[in-house]
Amino acid sequence: MSGFSLTRVLAVLIKEFKQLTRDRVTYAMILMLPVVQLLLFGYAINAEPRHLPTAVLIQEDSTFARSILSALQNSAFFRLTAQARTPGELDGMLQRGEVQFAITIPADFSRRVVRGDRAQILVEADAADPSATGSAVAALSALPTEALSHDLKGALQGRMGKAGPFEVVVHRRYNPEAVTAYNIVPGLLGVILSMTLVMMTALSMTRETERGTMESLLATPLEPIEVMIGKLAPYVLVGVIQTLVILTLAKVLFHVPMMGGWGGLIAGTSLFIIGSLALGFLISTAAQSQLQAMQMSFFYILPSILLSGFMFPFRGMPVWAQAIGEVIPVTHFLRIVRGALLKGQNLGDMWRELAALGAFLCVVTALAMARYRRTLD
Repeated sequence: MSGFSLTRVLAVLIKEFKQLTRDRVTYAMILMLPVVQLLLFGYAINAEPRHLPTAVLIQEDSTFARSILSALQNSAFFRLTAQARTPGELDGMLQRGEVQFAITIPADFSRRVVRGDRAQILVEADAADPSATGSAVAALSALPTEALSHDLKGALQGRMGKAGPFEVVVHRRYNPEAVTAYNIVPGLLGVILSMTLVMMTALSMTRETERGTMESLLATPLEPIEVMIGKLAPYVLVGVIQTLVILTLAKVLFHVPMMGGWGGLIAGTSLFIIGSLALGFLISTAAQSQLQAMQMSFFYILPSILLSGFMFPFRGMPVWAQAIGEVIPVTHFLRIVRGALLKGQNLGDMWRELAALGAFLCVVTALAMARYRRTLD
């Protein structure tokens, strides 16, 4: 038999299609994964965030102050979510990451505007993620000429001037020079740990099944939790070493500021490493081969990169996408790492993120144990 035969090619083609349809998990991923990712990320990702949460401290109740607040809300970049009573309360909201902007209108603002003095309002921006604040800060340049245009009439018309009746002073906090590396490099810690730990654990357990050594493991009197701890413990050490290496390089090569918050960082890193390993263990109980384990791992890793706030501003996503992002542990770990390194947050500032990681760990571990017992049966 020699020469090219279209019949033989078709026979091989049909055989490959039949083989592909037998692997239903892979077949479903091939068809569904691109559609889900296209719809999810196409609608969710937005590099120009709007309606950013903003807190205000109004030290005088005046028509001018209310006009400025109305102008801020009408700009669509700011969403007034809280009104502080003291400078300390306003600072705490920004420190904990509850708001993106903190605006202070001073007590003598109206008097200075009427007198023709150069009145000022202070806008403090959480610039830990420079891309999240850039557009909103640029929009502030139009505020002095627009906010009071309807209030300054008659004898006060002359206060408008070319530069406006007041000045907006912007303080970029936590990353005043808007260095991108200060935001990206700490975020890489979460992404790298996710990629390596989840995939390594998923492949490790699935490899046991493929090589037939899982049967020997199942024949032992080990409890599921004992198997899980024994399999995951070495990778905890791997995760700790990776964390130390990345943080050292971040400091030495990229000069990322280390403001403190070590207690929260250690607790958050521990929960995140163990949670990632437990997720890899759960994936391994569902995958039938190493290829499937790798595909399932990518199904988790890609949203972790795109919906966690690592590459794009988290607050720029629509509400439904933020709800999905809140379920992803990388989202909370990134807040912990950036909060510790750039803001020096303490444990009290991070309790919501730590609680979220703790809840994720408990749920994933329970599911992994349930799935592993089913495998034993």
